[in-house]
Amino acid sequence: MDFKHRVVNVAIQVLPISKTREMYDMVDAAIAVIQKSGLKHEVTPFETVVEGPYIEVMALVEAVQCACYDSGAEKLICNLKIQSHQSDRVSIDDKIEKYR
Repeated sequence: MDFKHRVVNVAIQVLPISKTREMYDMVDAAIAVIQKSGLKHEVTPFETVVEGPYIEVMALVEAVQCACYDSGAEKLICNLKIQSHQSDRVSIDDKIEKYR
């Protein structure tokens, strides 16, 4: 099984901590990295869901964490939820299209 290239959904929640910076400014920096990635994504109030090949999404998770630190985070909690399928791609639209 070539899992690295399988299309997955990953929910990314960052909780940056800083004594000198506003949390939402650091979260905005993380979301900007996701938006520039070119990967399909949905921003929600608690997390951003990203769809793409596993290897690309995991590289994006690293870049998101770096963006938080670069924007002033002293500490960071990064929560992930990963949905994959053994033989098919996972799509954001398959899960929420009927609610739009």
